[in-house]
Amino acid sequence: MTLYRCVNCKQRINPSELVEERIQCTYCGYRILEKARPEIVHKIKAR
Repeated sequence: MTLYRCVNCKQRINPSELVEERIQCTYCGYRILEKARPEIVHKIKAR
């Protein structure tokens, strides 16, 4: 599932929370959202 993050207030928004497929933050009303990166950190061993 893709989560979005508001650029203005930094709230994470689920796509099901978007009203009528309108791209707008449901908390502050800002209209610029970005895809949130996953919180999983991959560690790779150096040789």
